[in-house]
Amino acid sequence: MGSVVTTPATFHHEAVLYAGDDEFVERSRRFVEEGLEREEPVLVMVGSRKLELLRQGLGARAKDVHFTDMEVVGRNPARIIPAWSRFVADHAGSGGGMRGIGEPIWAGRNPDELVECQLHESLINLAFAAADDFRLICPYDTAALPEDVIAEARRSHPVVSNGAAQVSADYCGMEAVAARFSEPLPEPPPDAEELTVTMRALRDARRIVRARAQEAGLGERSDDFVLAVNEVLSNSLHHAREDGTLRVWEDPDGLVCEVRDGGQIVQPLIGREEPQLGQIGGHGIWLVNLVCDLVQVRSSAWGSTVRMQMQRPLT
Repeated sequence: MGSVVTTPATFHHEAVLYAGDDEFVERSRRFVEEGLEREEPVLVMVGSRKLELLRQGLGARAKDVHFTDMEVVGRNPARIIPAWSRFVADHAGSGGGMRGIGEPIWAGRNPDELVECQLHESLINLAFAAADDFRLICPYDTAALPEDVIAEARRSHPVVSNGAAQVSADYCGMEAVAARFSEPLPEPPPDAEELTVTMRALRDARRIVRARAQEAGLGERSDDFVLAVNEVLSNSLHHAREDGTLRVWEDPDGLVCEVRDGGQIVQPLIGREEPQLGQIGGHGIWLVNLVCDLVQVRSSAWGSTVRMQMQRPLT
């Protein structure tokens, strides 16, 4: 049993366990209203249905809250930290606290998205370690999510509450915050098309990706996917200074492309920090995250992998 948590002066990252819509609304409403009483800015980033439920629960006070649809912002989980970063930057130096509600994990997430959401929940501790007076709670529906997902939430959040906030006895700590970043991804299917890419072969790689994208039904999204894959391949050849490996395969929703090389990426937050005006470098994976529906980056001493997914347009 963890100790009871008092109001922090530094970043506060808490998993709030609830069961069903009524508990979600009640616990979220209390958190929001407490912030409004303190005149703190509040951003709620959850799915559209729960946004509406919370708006109804807040009544007239909803007009004082910022609402963002997590199903849009967090379709690619790597876009969530940048959204919180903009909120924190907009209100830093105001002399008071700020608070947010973010629910990146829900029962409809596919397995790859879930893995990236769990990586996100770990990396957010690193991203906002210096964000004083920022309280972020992450709701987890125990009635809809499997126990292993709840167990992982206890490991990635320093604080967990199920009615009362307590220090999580299972929290992995900052020293292990990027451990998932170095874990290899599952191997592609055996029928994945594979190509060794050199600078001279970049045009061939683009041609293959475009043809496979059109075959997979990406339609007008094909050019965007070619652009994203080309960006990653070019970065790989430039930074790793060796030939890269491109693998391409279809999945039930669209197309997947993966780039591997022997280089090592030492910034776990790569692609999750918005480049600053005039910044040299650091734009590649950021742009790829804006284009693709899912981007998975892994790196360690054995090399680096960037896996990109693009889904067919909704008809």
